[in-house]
Amino acid sequence: MPVRWDQVSVDGSPMWCHLHVPVGPGPFPGVVVIMHAPGVDGFIQGICERLALAGYAAIAPDLYHRETEEQSKQGPLERMARLRDDQIARDVDAALAHLRSLREVDGERVAIIGFCMGGRVAFMMACLDPTYRACVDFYGGNKMVAWGEGPAPFDLAPRLSCPLLGLYGLEDSNPSPDDVAKLDAELTRLGKTHEFHSYPGAGHAFMNDGRPSYRPEAAEDAWRRTLEFLAEHLR
Repeated sequence: MPVRWDQVSVDGSPMWCHLHVPVGPGPFPGVVVIMHAPGVDGFIQGICERLALAGYAAIAPDLYHRETEEQSKQGPLERMARLRDDQIARDVDAALAHLRSLREVDGERVAIIGFCMGGRVAFMMACLDPTYRACVDFYGGNKMVAWGEGPAPFDLAPRLSCPLLGLYGLEDSNPSPDDVAKLDAELTRLGKTHEFHSYPGAGHAFMNDGRPSYRPEAAEDAWRRTLEFLAEHLR
């Protein structure tokens, strides 16, 4: 299965994007995969691989590409704290444009999926860009707060233009069950198509099999729902 790193330019800075493409002539539907706080690490690369095995061309942009070498040595929370929504939006737009330009990809059938901070970003981008036909949010917190100037993702909810699948842990503190309920209520009020599932006994990062937070049953069910959701909306 073809796997590679492609480089695109954003704001004059080179941004590496991890790509997994299914075997075959295509064109395949595409999925933009938004990293969690540790970056485009083995977990995120593994998600890209799993998507490619399911028939999707997956791209994961490195949102930390503006960092200095010294900054890149800091912990995930310090690195994440430097991100700004306007820069993130340009980064994701560049990754999406690159994905859609590939001959192996059907640029009219694209979705976005994210984990942890990536779930927040995926929701934000699905509100900002009507190109996406589906959005999957894995335990994305901090939706009520803007990173930098501009509206918080929660305040962009009226602009959500595609179906949303939200997958959360009932033991998570960010997003907490109250946060999830607030977003659920707002999307319902706005008449937005969405489907939320919260797993008992699961907290943040329940999908990550490299961490103690991993919950196999919740992860298996969430992935099954993800593939069914993508198949339905990227047909």
